[in-house]
Amino acid sequence: MDKKNFAVVLPAGGLGKRMGSNIPKQLMELKGKRVYLHSLEKFLSLDEIVEVVLAVPAEWKTAFEEDLSKIPHPEKLKIVIGGSERWESVKNGVNALTSDAQYVLVHDVARPFLSERIIKDVCSTLVNQGACLVAKPAVDTIKVARDGKVEKTIDRNTVWLAQTPQAANIQVLKELYSRMEKEPLHFTPTDEASILEYFGIPVYIVKGEAANDKLTSPEDFARFS
Repeated sequence: MDKKNFAVVLPAGGLGKRMGSNIPKQLMELKGKRVYLHSLEKFLSLDEIVEVVLAVPAEWKTAFEEDLSKIPHPEKLKIVIGGSERWESVKNGVNALTSDAQYVLVHDVARPFLSERIIKDVCSTLVNQGACLVAKPAVDTIKVARDGKVEKTIDRNTVWLAQTPQAANIQVLKELYSRMEKEPLHFTPTDEASILEYFGIPVYIVKGEAANDKLTSPEDFARFS
């Protein structure tokens, strides 16, 4: 595996309204540092990663820039403005990449405790198989319901709970974003995998971890504190 062939986009453009805070959840503190710094510093420290783009809310850009004034490896980092939807923040980040990296890993900063094992597995899968996402196998029985009534049960052995990083060839993603501008999708993609799937590109699974779960509520903060 080419050790210096990977870039990272960190969408941090959301305002985290479900957290009930007056600041974005990525700027809240968890275990002694801001949420977004946990994953950002991990990526910046890895030799495999040559470039990191952080997509932030426009009204909080100055706060991020001040916060990052003393970050290790600043030469690897670029800050861009996020979009109104997550996928647009990722697109802005991908289009801002300028290194010679061939692949990009997209990771939600609201998943602060990403392990190095997962990062390396994603990089290996990218090179040896293709586009991929991190996901956990479902352990509970899965029901499909409508209007409060169960319609059917799904075989949980076929269900995976998507996490991040989600990763692909940079040029492939740029081409898909270009196609989407000319021919908008009929749905709002919630992750990169759904875009790749829509265009018929195989997406492989890298097994995730409970520690890589997303922070969405005050209860999640309490669980990870």
